[in-house]
Amino acid sequence: MQRWRGLEDIPEGWGRSVVTIGSYDGVHRGHQLIIGKAVERARELGIPAVVVTFDPHPSEVVRPGTHPPLLAPHHRRAELMADLGVDAVLILPFTKEFSRLEPADFVVKALVDKLHAKVVVEGPNFRFGHRAAGTVETLAELGRTYDYEVEVIDLYESGRAGGGEPFSSTLTRRLVADGDVAGAMEVLGRPHRVEGVVVRGAQRGRELGFPTANVETLPHTAIPADGVYAGRLHVNGEAMPAAISVGTNPQFDGKSRTVEAYAVDRVGLDLYGLHVAVEFVTRLRGQETFETLDGLLEQMADDVKRTRELIGPAGS
Repeated sequence: MQRWRGLEDIPEGWGRSVVTIGSYDGVHRGHQLIIGKAVERARELGIPAVVVTFDPHPSEVVRPGTHPPLLAPHHRRAELMADLGVDAVLILPFTKEFSRLEPADFVVKALVDKLHAKVVVEGPNFRFGHRAAGTVETLAELGRTYDYEVEVIDLYESGRAGGGEPFSSTLTRRLVADGDVAGAMEVLGRPHRVEGVVVRGAQRGRELGFPTANVETLPHTAIPADGVYAGRLHVNGEAMPAAISVGTNPQFDGKSRTVEAYAVDRVGLDLYGLHVAVEFVTRLRGQETFETLDGLLEQMADDVKRTRELIGPAGS
């Protein structure tokens, strides 16, 4: 899959393509429906499928300080899109100047002059252009002028649990923030994960017999509510069952919020400096303090036992 950063990266002589545009944070099941339809149409027509997305998130440029928690970094989104059959991803730097483009100017600049769109596939709530003035109706009207079709995918038909609420990044962020990682997994179609580099922490887990990878997450990451979770630690292509703690560690008067993962039944791991991913499958309990250290150790042992039962032993 090709990855382009800016319109100038699009190869000269690029032919017609099927395009879909959006932030696509999380590439959740609603996104998968739209992208899947774009890929399907591209295969029918024998032309490439292209996803156009933005960096930074448009809200941060339009309303500084309102950057939403991110469900997936751009490289992860690209991996997920490649798995769906996308041929190219175009990341457009979202600037103040770019945000002021009128809908018609955006269409000409990106869809017509550079990507030569033949079909554009979007969800019903797609908005674009200065002050989000453009709608799917605007897009279709411009398509009649610039020779492309517009297909709109109704996300309400396959909403969460068959209800009236469509799959969305906003819904997923809310579920993650509430610690409902099982609900988030239902919307995403896979477990929510966070990424970052393993750094040195207070090393109390090691002292207590449960050495953890202290993950310095990427900026703006959507981190689940404080508590203990069962999930997986992904390192160099290997997925290891892990008991995961999120919070400030009030047992030891901690101040900084951390994500720490204990790889179940793994001994002698040296992960410092490695980029890893932590995957949340289910919430075990909230963050607690204990009257005695023995009480804490007993609970940690139970957390690991339940993780082993829910996720499986190491090497499974």
